[in-house]
Amino acid sequence: MLTRALIVVLAILNVGVASWWLLRSEPAPATPPQPATGVAELRWLPGGTDAAAVAQTAATAATAAPTEALQEREAAPSAAVAATEAPAAAPPAEAAPAVAAKPAEPVVQKPVVETPAVEKPAAPPRCVALGPFADRAAAVAAQGRAGKLLAPARLREQPAASGSTRYRVLLPAAASREDAQAMVKRIVAAGLSDYYIISQGEESNAIALGQYRNRAGAERRIAAVQAAGFQPRLVASGDAGQWWLEGQLAAGSEPAQAQQRSGAAQQRSLECTRLR
Repeated sequence: MLTRALIVVLAILNVGVASWWLLRSEPAPATPPQPATGVAELRWLPGGTDAAAVAQTAATAATAAPTEALQEREAAPSAAVAATEAPAAAPPAEAAPAVAAKPAEPVVQKPVVETPAVEKPAAPPRCVALGPFADRAAAVAAQGRAGKLLAPARLREQPAASGSTRYRVLLPAAASREDAQAMVKRIVAAGLSDYYIISQGEESNAIALGQYRNRAGAERRIAAVQAAGFQPRLVASGDAGQWWLEGQLAAGSEPAQAQQRSGAAQQRSLECTRLR
């Protein structure tokens, strides 16, 4: 019984395999891989086509393919340039949307830089001598009239050409001979020497304290006598000298202006170094 069943099963299996074999479809042929661009494709042509002719046709196709690709690449930039140069079609006029105006920015003014004025160099000082004046008093009066036109100013005495001018230092005349002798005792007590009492003339009972050829020496003697507590005076004798007013001109003034104001008869240029 079991054997019979196995035989039936085997028979059914055989029938199924035979039916599948008869009804199955032919498998699709495998697609050969595509060759790279520019490489000729070899195909089998039925009917005994000459292999040499097939190879020549493939070579011609391979040569033409790169040439056509190169022409296409060269034509592409030309088309792009033409598209760029071609004027773009004006878009249809549309109402432009209103744009709110931006507020004006405040104008910042830069500070004006003033160029400092170039100061002109100061003019060199000028000094003059005004005169001559007959005596010291006249020269002092001229100095007062000149005022600030001469600053600083000084008086200078020019001795007479003959050189006979003498300068004496005198104490005022006493009321009597006894008073003059009493004054002499005071002079000796103060340590002064070189003195004598004038006994005649207009200067009788005056005490002479020295005679000098130049004014500078006489002025030094006067200073010493004044330091001892006395008040002498200077008397010039012989040919009188001349007095001059010397000084530096104020800025902006002229020598002629100073001469006119002082009343001097002459004016001379003077080196300012002589005033120092």
